[in-house]
Amino acid sequence: MHPIEIVLRPATFADWEQLLAWRNDPVTRQSSHNVEPVREEVHRNWLKSVLENPDRKLFIALEGDEAVGTCRADLHGDVYELSWTIAPAARGRGIGKRMVQALAQQMGGRLRAEVLAGNPASGRIAEAAGLAFKEQVGDILHYANF
Repeated sequence: MHPIEIVLRPATFADWEQLLAWRNDPVTRQSSHNVEPVREEVHRNWLKSVLENPDRKLFIALEGDEAVGTCRADLHGDVYELSWTIAPAARGRGIGKRMVQALAQQMGGRLRAEVLAGNPASGRIAEAAGLAFKEQVGDILHYANF
């Protein structure tokens, strides 16, 4: 049986509660640059600014009708920086690799990602999306396709 295709739909403000729940999940926080829980007001303001910024693309990943994660592409010059979060209920199913592959294919061009050194699963996701390990700076691993 083949896995159900991952579809990326643009996030909307109506997604704020789901995105906040995923962001504040303890396992997600361990793999984030900022490990502190995010307050609702701060999150809502962040989401509003992301949705209004033409250089930031935020998506909800769907496997069939199930929301399984979120991914983002932030344009810096001519390079998109990719980031992602797998929904807690969807972990361990290969969602991350398929979701970030879909994002990389959709964005195209020069792509990069930063991964915490203690998060080998995200390193494998970056590599599955066509990014290669470039260097480690402190506890951050840098991946890129250029």
